[in-house]
Amino acid sequence: MNTTVDVLRAAQRYFEDVEVGESIPSVAFPITVYRLVMEAGANRDFNSIHHNSDYARSTGAPDMYANTLFLLGMWERALREWIGCAGTIRALRGFRMRRFNTVGDTTRVVGKVVATRRDGSTGVVVLEVHSENSTGITVGPGQVEVTLPLRSA
Repeated sequence: MNTTVDVLRAAQRYFEDVEVGESIPSVAFPITVYRLVMEAGANRDFNSIHHNSDYARSTGAPDMYANTLFLLGMWERALREWIGCAGTIRALRGFRMRRFNTVGDTTRVVGKVVATRRDGSTGVVVLEVHSENSTGITVGPGQVEVTLPLRSA
């Protein structure tokens, strides 16, 4: 799945079908120069560390690397594919950048269900999520709280 249309076609997940310990499908993001430049333009983060290898290395980074909004977008993409269109992302905690997500590497977003509860007529699911690449965990782990529809609603 590589487009918004694919995400919109994702099957709807319902609260009753979720189990604690369940993993969400991981989503891989190859970090290419094209992606970094497009992301810099899209969110107006024109700091050269995100699209110029020589400049990034001059600051002590290993190479140009993904910015915060790109990394947050990766988490959102992985979660939205799992929760479906009727689910919502309610809260995000513990989003900590630990290592660089550099050009030429692939970053994967992974997660698992750590808690579930009902909040009135809404199903609430807490997931532990992190990003990883060839150097290990790069972002997180953090917790994301999502809502899912109930089958009976």
